[in-house]
Amino acid sequence: MDIHPGLANGPVYLDYNATTPVDPLVAAAAQPYLATQFGNPSSGHRYAAAPAQAIRIAREQVATLIGTTADGIVFTGSGSEANNLAIRGTVLANPTHRAHVITQVTEHPAVLATCRALQRLHGVDVTVLPVDRHGLVDPRDLAAAITPHTVLVSIMLANNETGTIQPIADLARIAHGHGLPFHTDAAQAAGKIPVDVAALGVDLLTVVGHKMYAPKGIAALYVRPGLALEPVIYGGGQEHGIRAGTENVALTVALGAAAELARADLADGGPQRLQARRDRLHRTLTHALPGRVVLNGHPERRLPNTLNISISGARGDELLAAVPDAAASTGSACHAGTTDPSPVLAAMGLDRDRALAAIRLSVGRWTSDQDIDRAAIHLTEAARRLGSRAAI
Repeated sequence: MDIHPGLANGPVYLDYNATTPVDPLVAAAAQPYLATQFGNPSSGHRYAAAPAQAIRIAREQVATLIGTTADGIVFTGSGSEANNLAIRGTVLANPTHRAHVITQVTEHPAVLATCRALQRLHGVDVTVLPVDRHGLVDPRDLAAAITPHTVLVSIMLANNETGTIQPIADLARIAHGHGLPFHTDAAQAAGKIPVDVAALGVDLLTVVGHKMYAPKGIAALYVRPGLALEPVIYGGGQEHGIRAGTENVALTVALGAAAELARADLADGGPQRLQARRDRLHRTLTHALPGRVVLNGHPERRLPNTLNISISGARGDELLAAVPDAAASTGSACHAGTTDPSPVLAAMGLDRDRALAAIRLSVGRWTSDQDIDRAAIHLTEAARRLGSRAAI
């Protein structure tokens, strides 16, 4: 496995859930649309032909990754925009007195903030479901929360901090039993585990480029054909009239290429390789720091690349600051720098000390066994130093 040029001579990168390096094959696929193939794909002349065809191919590639057809794929500028389009678009396309939306407490801020904005600006009622100590929603709580005014359920597929995978098929089945559309944010899941919209039973699903080795600034929303959405961005009618704006051909091509690589990697045992390295890191740290390492999140129902642990006697931010040879996170990348406990871990019922001790270690395509062993040595040494100081 060749090292990625962006990772050469740097610390061990264990923050793939925050963002991924752009795969060189993805960059190569996008390059012509930055250099020579400049045409507006919506134009009617020869310069538009190649960009328009490239977008059609990318749409098919993303659709294939998630088990659907190209007519259900809408390209957006980010996962946050895709989530806004799914949630706000559904609510405003279904005007009703005191519309009601259901989500859950450990969602990404893009979902929770959208729900709060709808509550503030449009009088929408919002129910935020609790989770258990592993971060899972109880399907019975969803069933009990549905009212005659409910218009949408939005629950993420996999959590960005703990990797916990929700029982989406069960939850979507409950929503559909009441005639409700179901949205899932699959930003962290797509490309790491098999994702199929039919098997999940979802009507809306978010895919994000920079979580699967494409550049930042490109994402996609799967929209079940026939489902009405009010646009978030109005204009010239691009993307089936749902998302206006001249198409970003280069980034769209990049997302398509990343989806194609992810599909091949899933078929070639990629998830198993990620899990092997994740578990190698967990075992090594647990053996080197007996009695001090505790897992946060579900022990089995989680992403194969994600390890969220608390090491007693060492605050997470202090531990990572003491290990410049490893790049990781104390929680969601969207909350970097905060000294407050992670809201996700707090919602799971973790006490303050355990939540503040948490670190998220996420492996990816260019993580080697040597990287794992090197990071484990540095993390262990730092944890021992900090633990000794705390004991004094």
